[in-house]
Amino acid sequence: MSNTSLSNARSHEDLVPIGSLIRARGIRGEIVGQLDSSEPGREERLSEVTLELNGRSKLVRVEKVWSNPSIYQGRPVFKFEGIDSMTDAESWQGAGIFVAASQVAQPEEGAYSYSDLIGSRVVKLGTDETIGLVEAIEEYGGPPVLRLRGADAKEILIPFARAICQKIDPASKTIGVELPEGLLDL
Repeated sequence: MSNTSLSNARSHEDLVPIGSLIRARGIRGEIVGQLDSSEPGREERLSEVTLELNGRSKLVRVEKVWSNPSIYQGRPVFKFEGIDSMTDAESWQGAGIFVAASQVAQPEEGAYSYSDLIGSRVVKLGTDETIGLVEAIEEYGGPPVLRLRGADAKEILIPFARAICQKIDPASKTIGVELPEGLLDL
């Protein structure tokens, strides 16, 4: 099946963001990515994704994906069909990775997926003061980390731990936090 017919098959389905491409790797078109998924091994089950960047959109097959905890902070490295050189890969740096809504695993009752939390407003409990918006949820081997963009465009990292993120409401896209003293000064 060609990419054109794949594109036509997807045109009626809603796409869901699951991550982004960070940077090109090597000369064969590989790209380091970041998935916003709490599902272990999620990247290995991807067969095709849609890449979107600056108004461009491309449906691509995943030829190969691999990761190593000791390099690229354990992030997956993707090789997509049709992206075969460093120049091709560089042209997709920063692209969002999307899948058809039908490919997204539904969380159990009362649970949520990381993609449900992207774009959530993080507020201080008791004050409703906005700290920032969730841009990504990253994993480095310990508890996941919320990567926020603050009102002043500053990047803020907050551990995604129950002791800190005490009220999570995916429906209203808000996360209420009780921050340890000095966390925002780091």
